Amino acid sequence: MTSSRPYIARALYEWILDNDCTPYILVDAARRGVEVPREFVKDGQIVLNISPSAVRALQMENEMITFSGRFGGEALTITIPIDALMAIYARENGQGMVFEVEPQMEEAEEPEAGIGLVEVSSEPKPAEQKLAEVEKPDDSGDKPKKPGRPNLKVVK
Repeated sequence: MTSSRPYIARALYEWILDNDCTPYILVDAARRGVEVPREFVKDGQIVLNISPSAVRALQMENEMITFSGRFGGEALTITIPIDALMAIYARENGQGMVFEVEPQMEEAEEPEAGIGLVEVSSEPKPAEQKLAEVEKPDDSGDKPKKPGRPNLKVVK
């Protein structure tokens, strides 16, 4: 299946505009194919205002986001591969979505179009196994207990 990221990003973009808010995107500027003004990149990331009043010719396609914008008075074409999109949110209230970071594939590792099988397993992934194997000792001296399911806490 194709990535749901571009579809969700387009829907959130429309939703943010429909609610009279300003859509911002957070981009991983270190990803291959990202073309943004490097002087505005901080900690490998850049936040961009993609409202209709701030950009021209916005194209949110399945593989790439492109638009023209002005930075320091200079018109630039911005190119963002969809896997470099980290979040889309409304500037006014922070509502939106943060996307899961996808591993960056090397060119030699990219599968040929239409070829390949994916093994689906209900077994935990290696990172999940390591998390599940973490043990916490208790005060009674008995066997250590395994932690419960992790919880996500949103802090604004």
